[in-house]
Amino acid sequence: MGRVVWGFTMSLDGFIAGPGHDMRWLEEMPPADPEVPERLAAAVGAILSGRRGYDAALAQRAERGELTAEAYGGAWQGTEFVLTHRPEELADDPTVIALDADVVTALERAREAAGERDVQIISADIARQALEHGLIEEMQVFLAPVLLGDGTRVFSVPGGRRIDWVDAGPIPGAEAAGGRRYRPR
Repeated sequence: MGRVVWGFTMSLDGFIAGPGHDMRWLEEMPPADPEVPERLAAAVGAILSGRRGYDAALAQRAERGELTAEAYGGAWQGTEFVLTHRPEELADDPTVIALDADVVTALERAREAAGERDVQIISADIARQALEHGLIEEMQVFLAPVLLGDGTRVFSVPGGRRIDWVDAGPIPGAEAAGGRRYRPR
């Protein structure tokens, strides 16, 4: 069975999306080896995303470039689960499976769909919930040389919460984009 992986690109000030869930800043990332998105995408059998990100992607479809319009710049194929309390509103979208479930149940469903491949979490809030249950096995971090000042924080817990990670090394071919892997301590 594959792993549960949380992957994201963050700004220098710790945001994974700008105000209004703006993702255009990602288009200016330092280039990685062109094989990196394909290699990372090949390991992922299912994606677990959140409703706010899903809605923002639809609303910004005309504004997003090739890199941010689709997962892994379009290199990924698999099953995407969207966690939502209103799954009936996504019933007409054949590209996703809408789930009204807790994060543990959602990850179980995603792992079944992923088979031997990984489940990729692409939501800060879902990742926070998964961390509360000790379910994330690897974090893949890319660092963008930009300050956003506001937006969606990579990790936000009122009152704070410390989670220690062990550096598992660079993501080959993504060194210029600050690509590194971490595992929970």
